[in-house]
Amino acid sequence: MGDDLGDEWWQHDAKSDDSEGEAEKEKSKPKPVKEKPNAPKKAEKRKLTEKNVTAKKKKKNEEVSNVPKQENEKETSTKPSKKRKRKKKTITDVLAASDPKPGCPADLQNFLTQFFSDKRSVIEQEELKLHDSCFLTCNDLTHSLSSYLKHICPKWAKVQRQHTEKGSVVLLIVCSSALRAIELIKQLTTFKGEAKAVKLFAKHIKIEEQMKLLQKGVIHIGVGTPGRISDLINKDGLNLQALRFLVLDWNWRDQKSRSLMGIPEIKRDVFKLLESGILDRCKADKVKIGLF
Repeated sequence: MGDDLGDEWWQHDAKSDDSEGEAEKEKSKPKPVKEKPNAPKKAEKRKLTEKNVTAKKKKKNEEVSNVPKQENEKETSTKPSKKRKRKKKTITDVLAASDPKPGCPADLQNFLTQFFSDKRSVIEQEELKLHDSCFLTCNDLTHSLSSYLKHICPKWAKVQRQHTEKGSVVLLIVCSSALRAIELIKQLTTFKGEAKAVKLFAKHIKIEEQMKLLQKGVIHIGVGTPGRISDLINKDGLNLQALRFLVLDWNWRDQKSRSLMGIPEIKRDVFKLLESGILDRCKADKVKIGLF
């Protein structure tokens, strides 16, 4: 029997045993999991989701950061428009920027019309109009007070001698403040001669003292503010019987470039003074108005 199988039978059995052992070993080894070609691994999925989350957060942050930027851009775009808006010019700004122009009768007439437009009827406003004959020559900005008064009243010496009435003045100068009144009185020295001048303003002077002074002797020139002059007229401390010249300090400007008509309360007092009988005397050709 051994001879029929030959000498190599044991080798065949050994190989078969070895191949069976290797097959059992391979069966015992864990089989590798087949990966789907398109499906990412779990780790890669996590990385992708984290990247997506961070990308979304960045977008949100950029959107949030862009909102105030856009608002700021809008604000900055609106800011220049605010700066471009021009402020309304006041009378003070206009007077300061423009060259001074001498006053004329039409200026006073326009102020009268504007002031009484809502206070009087059309017929009453017509009564306020003054003819050119009611005005003296206006100052052309070349005169001092003395030279202007000499120009409008060349026969002053004769007028001064003829005036003998107490409680009245021949020449009345109206200005905006007490300091300006004192300054104008100093400028009268070369004109007034022997004429007497009195201060007619409220600062540091009681109205009773001024009334006594006017009744005490003959006064030729009164220099003061329209408010105090109106009060003296209303209290019969000053009468207008001898008045022949009314001079308004029209062209002068204060430190704020305000004129006699540029200060609301002073303007109101000027028109109140004109209403106290001066306008009627102007129409009766008894008083002349000058704009200095």
